[in-house]
Amino acid sequence: MQSYHSGEYHPPEEFPGIGTNPNPDQDPAEEHSGTEQQLDESELIQDNGSIRPQNAKHLIHCLTVIGQVEGHYELSSQNKTTKYEHIIPALVAIEQDRSIEGLLILLNTVGGDVEAGLAIAELIAGMQTPTVSLVVGGGHSIGVPLSVSAMKSYIVPSASMTIHPVRMNGMMLGVPQSFSYISKIQDRIISFVTRNSKISEQQFRSLMTNTKELATDVGTVISGEQAVQMGLIDRMGSLSDAISELYELIETTPARYPD
Repeated sequence: MQSYHSGEYHPPEEFPGIGTNPNPDQDPAEEHSGTEQQLDESELIQDNGSIRPQNAKHLIHCLTVIGQVEGHYELSSQNKTTKYEHIIPALVAIEQDRSIEGLLILLNTVGGDVEAGLAIAELIAGMQTPTVSLVVGGGHSIGVPLSVSAMKSYIVPSASMTIHPVRMNGMMLGVPQSFSYISKIQDRIISFVTRNSKISEQQFRSLMTNTKELATDVGTVISGEQAVQMGLIDRMGSLSDAISELYELIETTPARYPD
């Protein structure tokens, strides 16, 4: 039976430790800080699938781009999406945070909103923070510019990449100006990819407009090995290879914001 004396609560014997500090030597402030850190990491994973490991050789931020890249319009709740309004401020924070030494980008995406994906890719390409991308599963459509936006890009042997022309969904005006607009967007993508990889513009356009590869579409599906051979991706490798590359970049790259 619970008993009350002088306004104090004494826990029953079958529940020892309730109402007491299990570690009397630990500062309560430190305990509270540790709890806050666990909550922050849980929120980070829940909100955008990101995590920052604390007990590592270098502190790196892992950013995932999965499912469809969601842009100006919300997709169905049944779709796995990467929301650009989450990724963009995260990249700004990572670039400013001196404690984060590198950024690892894991990609398994079917593509999505062209302008949102290209905006994210441009931000990554413009970062001083060392960056390495790793394509697992697939880096399709607008996932191609995202894959090559890092300082070094990797792809696992079983992954694939789909390269195709820009496509528009929904109603659009069937006038020359509409096709001119789509062509200009496509040129922007080609320019970005060729600037940030070793593939030539002619070869990339050829892959994009191939009519013999896909049954109901225009474009080409390439394997991880082919992506490396063509110069689209830097190297083939695993997670450990990508992390080792990122560590090397961290150790050889000058400080972003020297004192």
